[in-house]
Amino acid sequence: MSVPSAAPPGQPKKAATAAWIGSALEYYDFFIYGSAAALIFPKVFFDESDPATATLLSLATFGVAYAARPVGALFLGHFGDRVGRKKIMVFTLILMGVSTFLIGCLPTRAQVGGLAPVLLVLCRVLQGISAAGEQASANSMTLEHAPSHRRGFFTSFTLSGTQGGQLLATLVFIPIAALPEDQLLSWGWRVPFWLSIAVAVVGYVIRRKLEETPAFAAQQATGEVVKLPLAVLLREHWADVLRVIAGALVASVSTIFTVWALAYATGDSVGMSRSSMLWVGALANLVALAAIPLWATLSDRIGRRPVYLIGAAGSAVMMFAYLWAISTGSYPLILLLGIVTFGVVYSAANGVWPSFYGEMFSTRVRLSGMAIGTQIGFAVAGFAVTFAAQIAGPDGDDWSSVALFTAALCVPPVIAVLSARETAKVPTELLGERDAREASQPETVTA
Repeated sequence: MSVPSAAPPGQPKKAATAAWIGSALEYYDFFIYGSAAALIFPKVFFDESDPATATLLSLATFGVAYAARPVGALFLGHFGDRVGRKKIMVFTLILMGVSTFLIGCLPTRAQVGGLAPVLLVLCRVLQGISAAGEQASANSMTLEHAPSHRRGFFTSFTLSGTQGGQLLATLVFIPIAALPEDQLLSWGWRVPFWLSIAVAVVGYVIRRKLEETPAFAAQQATGEVVKLPLAVLLREHWADVLRVIAGALVASVSTIFTVWALAYATGDSVGMSRSSMLWVGALANLVALAAIPLWATLSDRIGRRPVYLIGAAGSAVMMFAYLWAISTGSYPLILLLGIVTFGVVYSAANGVWPSFYGEMFSTRVRLSGMAIGTQIGFAVAGFAVTFAAQIAGPDGDDWSSVALFTAALCVPPVIAVLSARETAKVPTELLGERDAREASQPETVTA
C-alpha cells in the first residue's frame, strides 16, 4: 500500500506548532535542572565540606537522566510505532511536568540527609524517560505531516522549540540566581520547578487536538502496523541506528556548553557572575531560534549532509575558541564566541538532525529508530559533563583538555554523516526503503 506523502491543508503548520510549543515546554523543565545542577544543587543536596566533589556529584545527577533515556526509548519507541505519535507526545509532556514539579518539592540534605539526593535522582530518571520519547515523537509527527520538499524546515521546529525552552529556562534562572544567597538556597531555586505544573496543563491542551499523521493513520487503518517494531528495526535498519547513535554524540557540544562551561566560568578560577553567564546562554539560544530554521531550509535545497557536516566539524573547532575565551575572563569575548559557537555553528547540526535521522527510517519503525538511536548517543552526551569535570583536574580549570574531549566526541558524527546517504530529495513514501530509486511503494509487515 502507498503511504500518503502529503497531509491535509494546515496540518503541517499545526504539527510544527505543536512540536515547537511542546518541545519548548518540555525542555524548559529539562534545562532548568541543568542550571540548578551547576549553580544550586551542590550546596542543597550534597556535602558542602568538599565543594569539588559536591559539584561532581551534582553534575553526575544531570547525566542520570541521559542514562535512563535509552530504557525509555525502548518502551516509548515501541508504543509510538504501535499506537501512534500523538499519544506518546501527550504522555511525555505530562510525565516531564509532574516529575519536574516534584523536584521543587524535595527536602534538602540538611532536612533528610542522604535520602535527599536519592529522591533527586529518582525524579531525574523520570525526566529522562520523558525526554526519551519527546523529540522522536515530535520529529516523526512533523516529518510525516510535512510536504516532501520542506521536511527539513518543518521538522526543525522541534529543535527550535528545544532552544526556546532552554532560553526560557535561562531567563527564569537569571532573576533567581540574583537573589541573596540565603533566599536562593532556601526557596528561590524551587520556583522554576514549581512552574512546571503549568507545563503539563498547557501541553495537554495543545497536543490533544492534533491529528495523527496520514502515514501512521493509513497503516493503522489497514492493519499494517508492525507488532514488534524493534525486531524490524534491528533486522532492516541496524546500520542506520548505528549512524544515529554516532551522530547523536554531537549533543555533547550542547551539554558541555550549557552545564560544564557554566560551572567553569562561575567557579573560583574564572569568577564570572552567575547572571552574566546565564545571559550568554540566553542570547546564544535567541540566535539559535533564528539560525535553526535557516540551516534547515538550506538543507532542503542543498542536502542534509553538507549542512550537518558544517555543524559537527565546526563545533569541534569552536569549542576551543569558546572555552579559551572563558579562561581569559573577557566578557565581551565570551559573549561573542558563545553566540557564534552555540547560536550559529552548532545550530547547523542541531537544526538538520531531526529530518536527517528521521529520513533514514520507514514509517513502520521511524519513532523507534529515532528514539533508540538518539537516546543512546544522548546518554553519552549527558555524562560528557561528568567526564569533563574529571578531565578539568582538581581545580576545574583545564579547559583545553575539555575542549579536546568535546572535539573528539564530534568525530563519530562526522563519520556518520560521511557514510550516510542523502535523503533530502527522496519522496516521503520511499523513505527508509532499501532501494528508494526503484521502489514504488514501501514494504509492509502485516500485524
